[in-house]
Formats: sequence, structure tokens, C-alpha cells
Amino acid sequence: MTEVAVCIVSFRDPALVAQCLTALARSTFTDFAVVICENGGAAARRALQDRLPATLPGGQPVTVVPQSDNLGYAGGVNACIAARRNAAAWWVLNPDTTPEPAALAALVTRLGRGDCDAVGGILYHPGGRVQAYGGRWYPVLARATSIGVGAWIDAPPDAARVERDMNYLLGACMLVSRAFVQAAGPMRDDYFLYAEEIEWCLRAQQHGLQLGFAPDARVCHGQGGTTGSATAIRQRPRLPIFLDERNKLHVVRDTTPAHLPIAALSALILGAARFARRGAVRQWGDALAGWWAGIRNHRGAPEWIA
Repeated sequence: MTEVAVCIVSFRDPALVAQCLTALARSTFTDFAVVICENGGAAARRALQDRLPATLPGGQPVTVVPQSDNLGYAGGVNACIAARRNAAAWWVLNPDTTPEPAALAALVTRLGRGDCDAVGGILYHPGGRVQAYGGRWYPVLARATSIGVGAWIDAPPDAARVERDMNYLLGACMLVSRAFVQAAGPMRDDYFLYAEEIEWCLRAQQHGLQLGFAPDARVCHGQGGTTGSATAIRQRPRLPIFLDERNKLHVVRDTTPAHLPIAALSALILGAARFARRGAVRQWGDALAGWWAGIRNHRGAPEWIA
């Protein structure tokens, strides 16, 4: 492997991106370049360029994609990949992450074993609890669950079991190979935000590709740092709730369409259990709106986004 392109999609938070780059500068694997898509508009892109160095201390170039439209998360990832189309692999990384120095080396080593086409690591919260080793998607329930959630970061996971159980990688940290992108194609940008990595991984597996897990690739994740999706459920903003509920139905429709009728009912029941019983009345309304948009197969950015 010659070069990894680190792909970061940002939205008006140059401090987060700068913090992530500071962590990347400590990487023990040094053959990489950084490419960033700033979705916050032309002014935000200029502010980000003014804040960031042209190269990291180790000589790795830092490039901001010259675009002003909000491409969404998947569109931003696709733009980053296109900007470094000759890379051997692409590390999709959230701006609110702090990779440990050995993280990228561990991902590259696992990918280099040749029996998988994309690799994830351990995402953990600043308090030391695991967010996920990987994910499991249940199409009949239109539900995604995180494997390893709540474990302590220093508790060694069963890597072979994680690889058996997971069927998607979390988009906050996933190293994808050239073979993965060539076979599966780009992320679906009509999701705009949320669940696109699930559909991408499921689609790749339908093409015979395999997912791997690197337990030594540890990445601290300040989850929801841009969207507010990690706040208490009764304070959670409209966008993440709407798109999460909508896009779960898109994943079912796009990967296992025969399951859509029962999955739609399951999503409605699970949504009621999640929001209504906790007194999150406004959030339940946002969830219902997202569910209905999914039923009607509405795609792209919601029309109410300014």
C-alpha cells in the first residue's frame, strides 16, 4: 500500500477539524494525505483554509475540496475520494474524532492481510466507554445496533467474533480499499446524512466484498459534535431525528425491498417506544415526519433546510 487518503467531511467547525489534524500528525503510519470537504458554504471553506496548514509536520498535504454547495455527508465523502482517486485506500474519518497514533497503522495492517476489503476499528467516547466495534443491521426491524457498546476501552474484544457479527462499519472511521470502491461504487448521496455507510457496506457485501475489524485501531469520537445527535433525547434537534428515521427505510428499500412493509411497521412501533414513552413529544413529531418521508421515498436534503 502506497498512500491512504484521509477523507474528512466538515460543516462549519474548523476547530474540530484542526483538532483531528493534530491527532493525525502523531500517526505512526505516515504515508497519507488529507482531503477535506467543507459543506458549510464558500465563507466556511475560506475560514477553514485560513485555519489549517497546507501540510502536516510530517509533510502530508492537506487539501480542501474547492466546492461551495452542501453535498451532504455521502456527497462530501465521494468528493474527497474523487479528489484523491489514485490513492490505494481511503480512510473516511469524522472531524470530531481523535485517532490514537497507531490507529491508521492498525487499519492498514488489517487491510493488508488480503481477506477483507474495508476495515473498522474501535470507536470510543472520551470517558473510556466503547461506542462501537462495528454494527449490525436488522432489515426486518429497520434497526441498526452497535456491537460492543458500553464496554471499557481497555477490555480486549474478540476480533473474530466481531467480524462474524457485524455487517456494516461506522462511517466515523472506516478504511476502504480501491477494490471496495470499484466494486460497490460511491456512497449514495441522496441520503444526505445518516445511514449511508450502512447501505454502502450492505451493497458491497452483495458484491462479495468482506469487512474486517482492527482492535488496535482506537479512535476517540465526540459523537454528534456537529449535528447535536448525541444530546439528551428531549433536547435533540430536528435534523438528525428526521433523517435517521427516513433513511432507515431507504436502507431497507435499497438493499432488501421485500422487507419494506414489515420494516416500516417495525420502525413506527420502535419509534413510538423510543420517543413517545420518554415524553419527547416534539422529537416524536420529527420522527414521524421522517418516517413518512421514508414511506414516500423522499431523498436528498429536506426542503426545510435553509
